[in-house]
Amino acid sequence: MKTYQDFKAAVEKGQMLDFISQAISEHRSSDMFRTALDADEYEAQRNVTISKWAKYLYTMTGQKVTDFTASNNKLANNFFHRLNTQRLAYSLGNGISFTNTEKTVVDGKETTIDTTKEALGKTFDTRIYKAGLFSLIHGLSFLFWNNDRIDVFKLTEFVPLWDEETGMLKAGIRFWSLDWNHKPVTVVLYEEDGYTKLRTKGDNTAMELQIIEPKRAYKQKISSSVAEGEVVVDEINYSKFPIVPLWGSRKHQSTLVGMRGKLDAFDLICSGFADDLQDCAEIYWILENDMGDGDVDLAKFRDKLKLNHIANIDGNNTKITPYTQEIPTAARTQFLTEIRNQIYEDFGALDVHTVAAGATNDHIDAAYQPMDEEADDFEMQIIETLTQILELMGIDDTPIFKRNRISNQAEQTNMVLMAADHLDEETILNKLPFITVDEVQDILARKMAENDTFGAGVEQFEEGTEGLEGAEA
Repeated sequence: MKTYQDFKAAVEKGQMLDFISQAISEHRSSDMFRTALDADEYEAQRNVTISKWAKYLYTMTGQKVTDFTASNNKLANNFFHRLNTQRLAYSLGNGISFTNTEKTVVDGKETTIDTTKEALGKTFDTRIYKAGLFSLIHGLSFLFWNNDRIDVFKLTEFVPLWDEETGMLKAGIRFWSLDWNHKPVTVVLYEEDGYTKLRTKGDNTAMELQIIEPKRAYKQKISSSVAEGEVVVDEINYSKFPIVPLWGSRKHQSTLVGMRGKLDAFDLICSGFADDLQDCAEIYWILENDMGDGDVDLAKFRDKLKLNHIANIDGNNTKITPYTQEIPTAARTQFLTEIRNQIYEDFGALDVHTVAAGATNDHIDAAYQPMDEEADDFEMQIIETLTQILELMGIDDTPIFKRNRISNQAEQTNMVLMAADHLDEETILNKLPFITVDEVQDILARKMAENDTFGAGVEQFEEGTEGLEGAEA
């Protein structure tokens, strides 16, 4: 593991390029990196373990060979993607809002805007959703505040350089290539005082780097004129390192850790069951009066049955009797049910099949309790990361989450309406289950506009009435 102090020592010795190459190589061979690559496969519903599974036979000499005649189904479940998406969408599916708001006029109508969210850019919700996904499946992702937007770096493309004394991220190396073995690798070294761009030359296996753009500041002031064109007049850096880590949980590891064994067991049972149904592996034959065939002859007999489904037996009184055993369906079904329940329980997810139709909100809340606890942990990591991003921007604010959960909406709506006399309009809208956070301010603005229009109409009516009374007099 390379640290920030190792990097500074290498720079002082004039060995920065060698350090970067070695840091990337060590990062790509680390346990966390390999786990992240496997997690990407499971996320894409490609079980790494089941893909390598094969059935074997042993020859007369004891040699292990692949049984090419046997079925080899590779059934992969989608639990990993499903559960991570559930946890992610539960906290971030409705986006994130903030407390800093101000009133403004848009198209002649007064409305309230979230000033912090506006400052974070139009792509903020999609970028934080992407960062959250990588932080769950990889265990860690990185958010780069790039002047007016957030860019997301995956663990599989970024080498963090942690400070040995404080544990803070002080520098980092991003790398990528269209084809690692045949195309150049582009590298960007991020430091507190700027960033440097590099690229490999020659064979990528040697990772021989050269600087293609020298270090420059994160922000530049540019003067433009007809005579001189564009000229950099000033360079500005942030008050702190502009890349912030986002952990998926306080355990600081991929959600694949601990789940992998159960996912593999589920797939192996399903695949083996399918193989048994296809191969009829539970069928065997008993030969009578076959004049004592040896092992070689019996092996030939078995191979002919498996390949041609027909076998000739010499001898006038030879009799072949097939026997079948019922495939143990009940035991496997029970095991799959139990391991499925364990997967959901260990992950802290909600199995919708356990929520009965028409369940009250008390029953639904009880079913959501494990998921709420995991969401608290996940959201704490997001709050810590966004707080550091807002500090870079000079903003003091707090993120607000609206969890994306099912509920008995009729029951919840009735509860809100019963308390409506004691609540203001904004609180009522925030509590209604079918209204999202982003819709609240727009609804309030439209109601205010309607009230203004109605008030103006009442005034005109009263003026007209007074004129009528004067005419009658």
